[in-house]
Amino acid sequence: MGGIRRGFVLRTVFAIKRGWYRLRYPRLSLGRGVEIRGRIRLRRGVRVRIGDRTRINKLVRFAGPGEVRVGSDCLLNATWVGTWTSVSIGDRCLLSDCELLDNDFHNLPPEQRHDPPTPLTRAPILVEDNVWIGAHALVLKGVRIGRDSVVGAATVVRSDIPPRVVVVGNPQQTVKKFHD
Repeated sequence: MGGIRRGFVLRTVFAIKRGWYRLRYPRLSLGRGVEIRGRIRLRRGVRVRIGDRTRINKLVRFAGPGEVRVGSDCLLNATWVGTWTSVSIGDRCLLSDCELLDNDFHNLPPEQRHDPPTPLTRAPILVEDNVWIGAHALVLKGVRIGRDSVVGAATVVRSDIPPRVVVVGNPQQTVKKFHD
């Protein structure tokens, strides 16, 4: 009996938190059964869509004028997403204390560094289904991470990652391939 009551209380708490976040952030769309165990913070007009049954742990932050889509059945744990274009995260992904940045936030040439960013400073990020991104990893603009892949802790992802591999390091290196 205690387990049933506890489950009801947890579902009620999550429903209240979802309602509160929907009121606080009109640009946030939450799917059915999203569990917000930590906090969510949206900044600078970012639009965020989080899929069904996704779990949010610790503080998960979204910033920038772009758009973020998180699939169903994901876990976001202390993740930061900075977007000027779009960041798309597939279903069943695990993101642990990492950063995804689809832009440089500034121009590279010295004479243009204090000017507003140009379109050359940004490119969308695509994380396919069932990807695990480890703690302190950094995913940079224009990257596609293939389904079923793993990005190791503290890895800097600067180029596309094929499906079903493990990458680690800076620069990223493939250290394992999952065979069917």
